[in-house]
Amino acid sequence: MDAMYTDTSLLPPAIPPAPLVSSVTTRAPSLWTALGLIVLYFILQAVGSTLLALILAVTLGFVHLPPGVTQIGNGIDAMLEQPGMQALLVMLTLSVAALSILLLAQRRWPHLWSLAQPPGFGFVRPSRLLYMALAVAIGVAAPLLGAQLTELLAHGQTVSQDIQQLGANTPLAWRIPLVLVVVSLGPMVEELLFRGVLLSTLLQRWGAGWAVVASSLMFALAHLPGLQWQWFGLPDLLLLALLLAWLRLRSGSIWPGVLAHGINNLLAVVAWFVVAHLSG
Repeated sequence: MDAMYTDTSLLPPAIPPAPLVSSVTTRAPSLWTALGLIVLYFILQAVGSTLLALILAVTLGFVHLPPGVTQIGNGIDAMLEQPGMQALLVMLTLSVAALSILLLAQRRWPHLWSLAQPPGFGFVRPSRLLYMALAVAIGVAAPLLGAQLTELLAHGQTVSQDIQQLGANTPLAWRIPLVLVVVSLGPMVEELLFRGVLLSTLLQRWGAGWAVVASSLMFALAHLPGLQWQWFGLPDLLLLALLLAWLRLRSGSIWPGVLAHGINNLLAVVAWFVVAHLSG
């Protein structure tokens, strides 16, 4: 019997043991991480805009090296006065900031990227295609309802946004690429930040109602500088954010929100272009 005995202690098991799954891998980012990612996105836009403007001014010959401080400012201003340059700068800035955040989030939390329900970010198909139809309806209805609400609160004051002024100064040939960036990359990264990362983070701490309200309010406040600090434009954004959060939680996907957000932006930008054309 001793001769037939074989020591199997060094042999691999026939079925490898199942890997240990830690609950940490399914937790949303911390609140400070979520807020930091949002702040980083807007910092990338601010810093990136300045750097890209300088690069464009040097490349196009409006600033000569080595530049002085006065020459830099004058050169950038002169460059931005050229047709389409403001639109090009916005497209480049938004593309760099949005793609940086999307890539960072995907690499930092790959296990949450394609997880349907929070704490996942919801980059999956919605549970029912009906939610895509609802997204279209919300994308069309939200700006109409929001405009009525804003007009009621503004008491005759004109609500002006940075993108609105940009639209008025953009030549026709530049408007199509500008619209494509504004209705695609912008909504995708903002849905990731506010209805993906932030909403998931808040749901770990509060009930769904409070988490939705808090994330929606932060979304509205984050756009206040773009509204030139006109507070009466906030309810419009808050209404949109609440509807987008509802879509996110009900559909189990971030894509309906991206679609609704994109349609909302599309209608707003097209309306501004039409007004600019008529007034011009």
